[in-house]
Amino acid sequence: MSFYKNFRIGVIVRILLLATTLLLLMYLILETQYYVSIAILTVVVGGQIVTLIKYLERTNVLLTRFLEAIQYSDFTGSFRNHNLGSNFDELNESFSRVIERFKEERSEKEESIRYLETVVQHIGIGLVCFNGKGEVVLLNTAAKRLFKVATLRKTESLLEISETLYTAVQKLKGGNRSLTRLSIQNETLQLAMYATEFRMRDEAYKLVSFQNIHTELEEKEMEAWQNLTQVLAHEIMNSITPISSLSSTVKMLLEERLSTEKESVELNTEMIEDVTDALNTISNRSQGLMRFVNSYRDFTQIPEPQFDFFKVREVLNRTASLMEMQAKEEGVQINIEVEPESLELTADPHLVEQVLINLVKNAIRVLSEQKDGIIWMRGKIEESGKVIIQIQDNGPGIKKAMSEKVFIPFYTVGGNGKSRGSGIGLSLSRQIMRLHGGSLILNSEKGKGSTFTMRF
Repeated sequence: MSFYKNFRIGVIVRILLLATTLLLLMYLILETQYYVSIAILTVVVGGQIVTLIKYLERTNVLLTRFLEAIQYSDFTGSFRNHNLGSNFDELNESFSRVIERFKEERSEKEESIRYLETVVQHIGIGLVCFNGKGEVVLLNTAAKRLFKVATLRKTESLLEISETLYTAVQKLKGGNRSLTRLSIQNETLQLAMYATEFRMRDEAYKLVSFQNIHTELEEKEMEAWQNLTQVLAHEIMNSITPISSLSSTVKMLLEERLSTEKESVELNTEMIEDVTDALNTISNRSQGLMRFVNSYRDFTQIPEPQFDFFKVREVLNRTASLMEMQAKEEGVQINIEVEPESLELTADPHLVEQVLINLVKNAIRVLSEQKDGIIWMRGKIEESGKVIIQIQDNGPGIKKAMSEKVFIPFYTVGGNGKSRGSGIGLSLSRQIMRLHGGSLILNSEKGKGSTFTMRF
């Protein structure tokens, strides 16, 4: 830059002049007795030194002003026309450009902050942020409406809203979710809460989001009850209808032979056979109805998981051994794949094995009328790092619209005889996976087989 070139030349010229004056002064002191000249040169040397110092300090003054402007975020000043000479114009221009850039960055930052504040205040999910001291540093509009408060100052302020809410927030750790039911001013809330913990300027913060899903849960609950009621009504009517019809038939047959004048009823062999068949049918349907009720009772009485550490390969091998005979009878092949071989899992091995038995049994039932039926039992780690177990078959598959309905208790998909199940296994299996904090998902496409994924 020309500034540094001109500044360097200016310093060299002044130093050379000062050196020349000093040499002349030394000569006069040592070789002559011109005391007046010596005194004048001494003053000149002093003046040159002062001038050199001021010349050098001009840059320091500019740098000091520039650094102070940055330190105190004061970008209102200007670095132009400060009577420092034309040599400093370029430096002034550089400083001015830097200050303008800082002003732009600050303006952009303020706009981003205002934008984020607007989003936070208008978002439909309640947000509350606490610092390490338990002080509330953020409370958006949705949270104020949800908790019916104008402000919150500390975590303890939640006690005034609901003790249940305060306890749930205190227990909720970063990265965890929670579902809490509480009542605020006679209004029932089902709060889905999610917490995030972070540090900023060496201070810990916890951000908690609150979403009232009471209405959605009620709708889902009503839908679940409707589905269950439809299935229950269907199964019960299937049993009650023939029972009622046959009971009426038996009654009619007996009434035909019943005489008010006689105490006895005469029945021929054909009529006895008809009555016996009707009673047998009534008995069979009654037993079927009892089995149905017992299945429903089993569905609602699942034991709590007893977690243990075990190898995935072992539980897959046990399941395959248990189902081997049934698979051979239906001409179905079972393959096991585990990657890595040492893959281990923390869960209840007995409940996990029960889920696997249900899934493999369903797959065998689906493949019973198909040639070259194959079932793959796979254990692996997915991209997110979670352990999954998959049961895949090359059966006919089902429509995507039916993928969720198969988990409704007692719901069955087509088929008859051996290929038709009780409709309880998949519902029971999904409930077991939920007790493990996991999930059971079906991916299927008509004509391309089905895959059940157990995600832990």
